[in-house]
Amino acid sequence: MTTSAVKRLPVNQNSAGHLLWLVRTGRARTRGELQSYTGLARSTITQRLDLLRVTGYLRASGVEGSTGGRPAELLEVDTGHGVVLVADLGGNHARAAVVDLGGQPLAEEHEPIKIGCGPESVLGWVDGAFRRVLARAGWDPDRVRGIGVGVPGPVEFDAGVVTQPPIMPGWDGYPIADRLRRTWNRPVFVDNDANLMALGEQTVHYPGCPALVLVKVATGVGAGVVIDGQVYRGIDGGAGDIGHIRLHDHPEARCECGLYGCLAAVASGLALAQRLTAAGTPTSSGAELVERIRSGHVEAVQLARTAGKLVGEVLSTVVCMLNPAVLVIAGDLADIHFVTGVREVLYQSALPRSTRHLEVTTSRLGAQSAVAGGYAMVVDQVYAPAAVDAELARMVPADLAASGR
Repeated sequence: MTTSAVKRLPVNQNSAGHLLWLVRTGRARTRGELQSYTGLARSTITQRLDLLRVTGYLRASGVEGSTGGRPAELLEVDTGHGVVLVADLGGNHARAAVVDLGGQPLAEEHEPIKIGCGPESVLGWVDGAFRRVLARAGWDPDRVRGIGVGVPGPVEFDAGVVTQPPIMPGWDGYPIADRLRRTWNRPVFVDNDANLMALGEQTVHYPGCPALVLVKVATGVGAGVVIDGQVYRGIDGGAGDIGHIRLHDHPEARCECGLYGCLAAVASGLALAQRLTAAGTPTSSGAELVERIRSGHVEAVQLARTAGKLVGEVLSTVVCMLNPAVLVIAGDLADIHFVTGVREVLYQSALPRSTRHLEVTTSRLGAQSAVAGGYAMVVDQVYAPAAVDAELARMVPADLAASGR
């Protein structure tokens, strides 16, 4: 099933897939709650739950505490139905994980791979790592329900293609989703890594947050925006690309994108490593810069604080425009010195009305945020009501599917 096929299927609000969605999202946990939520007859609810059970989507998880009368049976997604594979690809690292349907990582593998090695090399590692983590977790490849991939560049979500990524040489236009789909014969979804990190933080720690912004500062600078539980990507995946907002007072700073004065050219880990090297302390990468900051290197700490102020300047505009409830600072540079710089300028520059209810914090999931977001992205697509109904129609005899739909 292609990405677009999952997104464009018609939605039946009275279907078995819709009942599963109600249970999966916590809106209903018992037959009675499903009946109250949908208005369907109890016999219809029972038929559709039986269909979801026999096909492995749903199971009972015990009974609800009784205050008199027969206790209600509690329902939950059957985590034995399958697993999700997630690849988190950064500028200088790659992570592969297998996650169960309860959102629990079962096994993962991490490797310091440069994204600039190109798609065939990096995705070849992903294929091998996926097989290894599945084996360690004790799951067969045919039990994989979907694959999520995060990359450090703009992504056309429906196509699963990276477009003009500044720090991903050789990837422009490469069909990541199609490449992995051919190998694994499973639905594949690709998104920007900051988007997945934002979705992961929102799903796990801020599920009721109406608007969340996450800023990732590592090799580059990017942001993810989640509004009402959905990632906002813009018309072609370019939303959140704050690393290429131009700063008027840094016209000499050449960015990886080829332009001058971009925020990433003066505040990213790569840019700061280059500046520290020019100041007399050879620093080969953002990761080495972070090590110097953590060791208390005076110039490195000063650079991090200054970079935080520059990012805070840009974020003051973002906060005034979006008025989020939570702003998460993430990535390798998200230490106390950088965050202090962000806070200092943000609260000075943004309207008090835009910050009075704003929580500025650092990532609570850390390196796991993109994995959590990749899992949420896949589950939201593969277990969407329309997608489940289509799969049920394919799996079961027509007469049984009709009785459950």
